[in-house]
Amino acid sequence: MTNAHPHTPAHDAPHGAPHDASHDHHRQDDTDLAEILDLDAEVLGEHIASIIAWLPLKTGPRHIVDLGSGTGAGTFALLDRFPEAHVTAVDASPGHLQRLRRKACARNADDRVRTVQADLDAADWPDLGRPDLVWASASMHHLADPARTLRTVRGLLAPDGLLAVVELAGFPRFLPEDAPKERPGLEDRCHAATERFHAEHLPHRGADWGPMLVAAGFTLEGERTVTVNIEGPHDEAVGRYALSGLLRIRGAAAHALDAADLAALDRLLDTDGPHGILRRDDLVVRTERTVWAARP
Repeated sequence: MTNAHPHTPAHDAPHGAPHDASHDHHRQDDTDLAEILDLDAEVLGEHIASIIAWLPLKTGPRHIVDLGSGTGAGTFALLDRFPEAHVTAVDASPGHLQRLRRKACARNADDRVRTVQADLDAADWPDLGRPDLVWASASMHHLADPARTLRTVRGLLAPDGLLAVVELAGFPRFLPEDAPKERPGLEDRCHAATERFHAEHLPHRGADWGPMLVAAGFTLEGERTVTVNIEGPHDEAVGRYALSGLLRIRGAAAHALDAADLAALDRLLDTDGPHGILRRDDLVVRTERTVWAARP
């Protein structure tokens, strides 16, 4: 999966930042992204579970393929929902797959998980079997040719199988609209800066996948949008999620922000400063996820 890391809007931002060529840089980027993916699963796990529960499945799947599995948010939610199932987790990142494998062992579920490192943009895929369910969460929009990938998945699925494409409406918002006090609307301006990059480099981000599924030979079985709005008291995971996400957004947005906005953002990201985001008690998590369910 050349650009098809699984995921969350959290890692749209890193792909938006220029990459240097060093191995250490990529290894650190991989590690940072893995931490965000773990936080995404921790904070938004209830919403992932609700999407899985909605899927119009005829029977409980026994073989599931998680395309762009990341560190396993979908993999383990699927295993929890379908106790008789086995999951093949596919991702481009060996680091993410190693992390997923460690989690499987810690859960005593290593015999129910197979990991496969692969590039979804490649013409030839490894043997993934004949799954009853293919789950693709925040991975399809990273692909160079998603139409070809959809046709490949159609040929992969069992006759009564189901494909679930899950995408997010941009990166979550964490701050009230009037925050921070000295630069109200800062978060919106950061998002606007990253949107310009994504429009150029990730043209399928925010797409309506329904027509593309039909064009690839699928029958659309359903579409649902889940609104995420976590407010009020929260555990420290929300703070860490906000910090990690905004750190990555900074990498993509810094060149487009003016000096005052960049300084305000850096004050939020300063974990030792009095105005750091970890010290705020008004954080929220606002986003949307849309799922399209289709049969071959």
